[in-house]
Amino acid sequence: MTILSEQHQTTGRTAGLLRRWRMLYGHKLVIALPYLWLLCLFMLPFLIVFKISLAEMARTVPPYTDLMTWVDGTLNIALNIGNYLQLLSDPLYIEAYLQSLQVAAISTLLCLLLGYPLAWAVAHSKPSTRNILLLLVILPSWTSFLIRVYAWMGILKENGILNNFLIWLGVIDSPLTILHTNLAVYIGVVYSYLPFMVLPIYTALTRLDYSLVEASLDLGARPFKTFFSVIMPLTKGGIIAGSMLVFIPTVGEYVIPELLGGPDSIMIGRILWQEFFNNRDWPVASAVATVMLLLLIVPIIWFHKHQNKAAEDQA
Repeated sequence: MTILSEQHQTTGRTAGLLRRWRMLYGHKLVIALPYLWLLCLFMLPFLIVFKISLAEMARTVPPYTDLMTWVDGTLNIALNIGNYLQLLSDPLYIEAYLQSLQVAAISTLLCLLLGYPLAWAVAHSKPSTRNILLLLVILPSWTSFLIRVYAWMGILKENGILNNFLIWLGVIDSPLTILHTNLAVYIGVVYSYLPFMVLPIYTALTRLDYSLVEASLDLGARPFKTFFSVIMPLTKGGIIAGSMLVFIPTVGEYVIPELLGGPDSIMIGRILWQEFFNNRDWPVASAVATVMLLLLIVPIIWFHKHQNKAAEDQA
């Protein structure tokens, strides 16, 4: 009986300690998991890329020099900032950054102009029709991204579907040159990323308090003014979220400008590919990638601050 009672006390004491540990550290562990995920899949790769950007090109495997070397018992650290100075001095890289930001900004605006009416139509459709419309918005994403871009090559080429259709209608006499131009890049980007704009705006519209819209109309405001003074401010969160989902990946886009664009479509994704795989200049390519990531952090921080401010206003 004494042994059983001691075992029972030990088991109860262990269970109490485990319960107390879960209460003290369980929620901290749950909160720490996302940060651990970001550390392993974002910060560590970023630090590796940043480390390579401070090295020099070498004919070795991997093709860059070591930052730290031991010589006669002395640790030598060689940091090369020449790769970043090259980005500032070479007009090619500056043009690639500016054109990438331009394409991303214009494509985001086009996605917003097309996506907002589409999201409005989906949100105000019948429940039975709404599911079908949402399926049509998401359906292209079920196909490989590369196959969809190749399909646009068949549509936009000189003897493609679009030119043949316009000639058949009598709109044009000779084929238009659309493929391998900046226009084709915009078409491909807008088509590929339009669902990322539609879905956040649709979510914001479904949460909209339409009694405020009715109150605005009852007080004599015209529909145009009601839209810009009531509806758009209340759906601003969806607009910003959709814009971030379109703008950020478009800046580093490679496949669309490579397949649909021409020699003038100089985007930073193409420069990265050329430096990594054609020139095998990993340090310069890593510097290009590091600067691109730092540029993208700015809108991410701004979006995070806006989300916090919106949460405080609702509270």
